[in-house]
Amino acid sequence: MTVIDLESYEDALATYDPVMGLEVHVELGTKTKMFCGCSTELKQGANSQTCPVCLGLPGALPVVNEIGVESAIKIGLALNCEIAEWCRFARKNYFYPDMPKNFQTSQYDEPIAFDGYLDVQLEDGEIFRVQIERAHMEEDTGKSTHVGGATGRIHGASHSLLDYNRAGIPLIEIVTKPIEGAGARAPEVAKAYVAELRELIKALGVSEARMEMGQMRCDVNLSLRPHGTETFGTRSETKNVNSLRSVERAARFEIQRHAAVLNSGGTIVQETRHFHEEDGSTTAGRIKDNAEDYRYFPEPDLVPVAPARDWVEELRKGLPELPRLRRKRLKEEWGVNEHDMQSILNAGAVDLIVATTDSGAPSDQARKWWMGELARNANETGRSLDELPVTPAQVARVAELVAAGDLNDKLARQVLEGVLAGEGDPDTVVEKRGLKVVSDEGALGTAVDEAIAANAAIADKIRAGKVAAAGALVGAVMKATRGQADAARVRQLILEKLGVEG
Repeated sequence: MTVIDLESYEDALATYDPVMGLEVHVELGTKTKMFCGCSTELKQGANSQTCPVCLGLPGALPVVNEIGVESAIKIGLALNCEIAEWCRFARKNYFYPDMPKNFQTSQYDEPIAFDGYLDVQLEDGEIFRVQIERAHMEEDTGKSTHVGGATGRIHGASHSLLDYNRAGIPLIEIVTKPIEGAGARAPEVAKAYVAELRELIKALGVSEARMEMGQMRCDVNLSLRPHGTETFGTRSETKNVNSLRSVERAARFEIQRHAAVLNSGGTIVQETRHFHEEDGSTTAGRIKDNAEDYRYFPEPDLVPVAPARDWVEELRKGLPELPRLRRKRLKEEWGVNEHDMQSILNAGAVDLIVATTDSGAPSDQARKWWMGELARNANETGRSLDELPVTPAQVARVAELVAAGDLNDKLARQVLEGVLAGEGDPDTVVEKRGLKVVSDEGALGTAVDEAIAANAAIADKIRAGKVAAAGALVGAVMKATRGQADAARVRQLILEKLGVEG
């Protein structure tokens, strides 16, 4: 890989102001494609979910997916946008093998939603408003697989394979206005914006927005201008960044790269860039086309879209609570501080905790298990919390068994271990593993007597007033009962049998 000179981040920001533009593509969760009836399910064989429309065959005519339009309006409303009374599709013309028609059906100067904003919260609690230029409807491309090269890219490949199953899947592209004034926090703002947008999309129920699966991806446009100037610099566009961390790293890297080029007397080339996860760098792609190069013109085969105002208002009334407001409410209800709430959000645990409390668990217990034992397991196995084979209802049941005294924390961890291992629900695991707390007074009394008899010296210390020494006897009883005794009750029995006040 070519070594790229970088300016230090601090020196770059001492001379230049970064200006960003973020373009986020979201695959909608519709059952069929945007302009035909083909399924959007991508688990079938290559090119098995295609038809004359999405293959662009002569004479095939597209039809607009109503749910796709509805989803676009919901996104626009949630982003505080104006919803167009009348808009239409356009042909974006370019040749690339993954677009079988040689043009993409998109929207150009007449998007369905425009002039909005999204308030995002940074890690220290500061609110930064990102202005939205537009949100428009379009279709996804097919998938190219380049074979024979060392990098998986077209350069050096011997041949390419094309799968058009994805071609025509509905996309919403959300474009910000130039983001100015973020200064050194520009990469953090970029990450926070994409994170907030992802939560919003998920809350609307229009997409799962899983970045690792390509359902949501971000193009990071960045330029620098010297302090005190108003003219934007030449921008680069880092394409298809697919994680929150990578969005932040891409913005930071480009700030340092641009500064190094400018400080050396060089010129920034307007181009696309590839992001490399392994080291956070970017490399050149192709010279970036301007709008006129795409020769946009109105799509002649589709009628204009004119959403009825009563329909738009009906959709507005049905919008869910916005994620930032919901987090604020939950933070107050749960009694957690900003740092803890941010940790819960970063772990992707908010919805899981809510679902667990809805299943009957106290919120502190729901947070304890999801952010403790289950988060540890997720980290160790390289999974997200929502990928773990345990449901909020099962976690709530474990919390219920602890509250009833049937399990202690140690046993509860073993129960969750069994559930994660596929041994059944919590009650089944308790039964199979014999994990219930020993609450029979007779059995506990016998275990305590045996511990006292086996540790006479410690028992004498306790009788002499060194009550703290009772911990050793409690430990002996817990060992004898395989951790299944109620430690508090065991201590109480020890003191009672030795005639000592607790």
